[in-house]
Amino acid sequence: MPKQQRGEATVEQVLDAALRIYTSSGEAGLTLGTITSASGVSSGSIYHHFGSLDGVVAALALRSLDQLLRELAPALMQAADARSGIRAVVLAYLDFVRDRPDAARLIHSVTADRLGMANARRIRDSQEARLTPIARWIHAHQESGELAVLSAPLIESLALGPVVAVVRRWLTVGDVDLEEAARELPDHIWRSVSA
Repeated sequence: MPKQQRGEATVEQVLDAALRIYTSSGEAGLTLGTITSASGVSSGSIYHHFGSLDGVVAALALRSLDQLLRELAPALMQAADARSGIRAVVLAYLDFVRDRPDAARLIHSVTADRLGMANARRIRDSQEARLTPIARWIHAHQESGELAVLSAPLIESLALGPVVAVVRRWLTVGDVDLEEAARELPDHIWRSVSA
């Protein structure tokens, strides 16, 4: 196996082990020792690929975010109109959370927030290929008169902000019904972004 492929396999091995540990023990369980033990990868190799324990967590959160965006973008692009696109994105987000609660918990964790705030521009740049079609979709539906003429970041915030708030509450307090959210959120969000 070529060196680059071995390196990629090592990264995935470490991230898979880290997610298993995070799932069973939470953030407190993620230590260099537990990751080396669970992954079979040396601490030197982990430092080589990730730089630090925070680097492992950041890479794991970024991988989970990438998985989420891989589901949101196609849901949006396949929609016939802006309203059905908003509905599709909300439902795809909620489905992701329901199907992968551990990845969702990591994406919405305090640590991921801290790392995200510190590296926001770099993270956004790394997701540019996934985000550009979304920005184009927004612009096209603004041009057609369906979406409010607001900046793409504001449209994204209005569309996803309520979903993120509901998800965080479901993951932490547990007093939100995701089925109710799936029924109610799309229409309420649509009213906030429609022209």
